[in-house]
Amino acid sequence: MKTFNPLQRIAAGESQTQEFKASFDKACVVSLVAFANTRGGTVWVGVTDKGALQGVSLGKETLNEWLGQIKSSTSPSLIPELTAHPIEGKTIVAIEVAEFPVKPVSTRGRYYKRIASANHALALNEISDLYLQTLQISWDAHPAPGRSVEELSPSKVESFIQQVNAGGRFALEAGTPLAALQKLNYVTSAGQPTWAALLLFASEPLRHHVHIGRFKTPSMILDDRQLTDTLFEVVEKSMAFIVSHISVAFEFDGSIQRKERFAYPLPALREALLNAVVHRSYTDPSDIQIKIFDDRITIFSPGGFYGGISVADIQADNYRSSLRNKLVAEGFYLTRAIEKYGSGFIRIRQALEDYPEIHFDIQEFAGGMMVTFTRQQPESQPESQPESQPESQPESQPESQPELPFSLEARILSILAKTPLGKREISAALGQKEISGQLNKVIRTLLAAGQIELTLPDKPRSRLQQYRITSKSSTPWTSSTSKPNTSA
Repeated sequence: MKTFNPLQRIAAGESQTQEFKASFDKACVVSLVAFANTRGGTVWVGVTDKGALQGVSLGKETLNEWLGQIKSSTSPSLIPELTAHPIEGKTIVAIEVAEFPVKPVSTRGRYYKRIASANHALALNEISDLYLQTLQISWDAHPAPGRSVEELSPSKVESFIQQVNAGGRFALEAGTPLAALQKLNYVTSAGQPTWAALLLFASEPLRHHVHIGRFKTPSMILDDRQLTDTLFEVVEKSMAFIVSHISVAFEFDGSIQRKERFAYPLPALREALLNAVVHRSYTDPSDIQIKIFDDRITIFSPGGFYGGISVADIQADNYRSSLRNKLVAEGFYLTRAIEKYGSGFIRIRQALEDYPEIHFDIQEFAGGMMVTFTRQQPESQPESQPESQPESQPESQPESQPELPFSLEARILSILAKTPLGKREISAALGQKEISGQLNKVIRTLLAAGQIELTLPDKPRSRLQQYRITSKSSTPWTSSTSKPNTSA
């Protein structure tokens, strides 16, 4: 690594790849370790924190002594390049180290990475991530000790195979579930399931929760759930809860069908949820946490950005996708739940183009990643009635119906968009303990309007009767191509 124009580089200030130290000490070694575990960098010795040139005194063997201390106190041993620069009558030393190919590097048993212009100690799961990244394997690809394929749900596996074949990105032979899972490396040749197989298909799901709630204030909870399920299913349950707790407006533009506009773009929320579920650290025992407030929605997932990606990279859409959970991500990709690796945040921003009142933010927080969708109240409410509204529209017709915070009709249509269900199943998906009179009334209304229909029209009172949406129904899912069918 060659040094040039030292004054210009020092003038740029401390950064993810540059640190200033007034003298050589243990803190210099910590910074070098952090650089080696991230993208490489330079420690300038003889420069104060504010960038002032202070200089250092060098003896004949000083640089060799520093190099020896760095080598002996790091594991694997770092061998940086040390260069003395005479600047304005003072001696400044540049200690440069490249990103180390075998991670993680430690100093005296401690591990660090560089975030922005500071060194951060690595947690155990981050140390494991760096090691697996070096080996180019992921945690979810490891066989799960003491587990067997009998712990996998045959119906979930069969549903997955059907979705993969329907998606067209890969072909799996039907009727041979074990061979299909082995073909995709979810099960080893010896018949042992990987952690990915258990996360996706276990009959008894692993206890990685999604804790989701509706909040009035940070301390006032109106409704909450702790969801524990396999990953395809937990995405659908989480999305159903979110939809049931955000407002929706119905607008009329002169056409026969009314248009629904949710307070947040559902495709963007879904992408953020998928990102949290697919890319979280499953070696971290923390829960995914989703909080729905009056003016914002936050989604927190354990585990920071993977593969050296920074918040700045994400915000600039300038990064190469690195997968923490390769097999989990592949499962969602093959079922078309995700469209393309590394495109999630781009798709979120595209979905937000029609929602200028929503501010989207990403940050690393408490050992994980937090995304926030914030509704900004407009200075004045624009009229929702377009200028092209036909004159024949009755005067009593409202230009737009008021927002319905808990529209039962919209919630039922959203639930049935996934799969046909009976009344009892619909009631459970709505979080109701029993079938309510209001539910019966709304179902009758939707049937009369032709938005839903019976699956057994010749047996309307059958205990096997279910309801499904029709082509006349406009549901919040119809514009999203990333919804997997998770019916077993």
